[in-house]
Amino acid sequence: MNWRREFVAEFIGTAMLLATVVGSGIMGERLAGGNVAVALLANTLATGAALIALIATFGPTSGAHFNPLVTFTEVALKRASWSKASVYLVAQVLGAIAGVMAAHYMFELPLLMESAHVRTGTHQWWSEIVASFGLLTVILNVAKTRPDFVPVAVGAYITAAYWFTASTSFANPAVTIARSLTDTFSGIRPTDVAGFILSQVVGAALALALFKWSEGAEPTTTNSPR
Repeated sequence: MNWRREFVAEFIGTAMLLATVVGSGIMGERLAGGNVAVALLANTLATGAALIALIATFGPTSGAHFNPLVTFTEVALKRASWSKASVYLVAQVLGAIAGVMAAHYMFELPLLMESAHVRTGTHQWWSEIVASFGLLTVILNVAKTRPDFVPVAVGAYITAAYWFTASTSFANPAVTIARSLTDTFSGIRPTDVAGFILSQVVGAALALALFKWSEGAEPTTTNSPR
């Protein structure tokens, strides 16, 4: 197994995703004239579109996880090893941070900044549980029945989840860590990161439990005499 290619794919894919999330947030906020809804809409559309393109691009190489939740779910389903997961995790976190730096440089900002954007409390944590549960449920089930449709399904879900969750659907520990390093529209305070990540893990675990239960609940077809 060529982990170098997979590492590079996960690194670049996650970097491009964060460059999109942070960059479109900066651009949207600058052009929206104080209208937060317009800024969020710009951020949403750019992120959803980028996810479709990036998953379609890097899916054949690494599976296009770009998300530790996806990677460790694959381990839990015995589709990937822990050693592979560790490689992916490093690529995703480093790639996410690189993406933030790339966006900052494009917009003439310091490469890294500590965010002051408050995102905490039970309602925010519940939002991340819901967002992560939904994302993993979509990925696991669509990958099983229509793997070619995963890029569109994920992009569509995240586009919707930006708006129906109070947290704007981070649903990704690597993304959450990296967004603590940008004091822009898409940021999150470093002190709020742990609560988000714990909530994301809970949501992913619930999605995994549901998927495994539904797999076990499927009836088996037997040939019985008439």
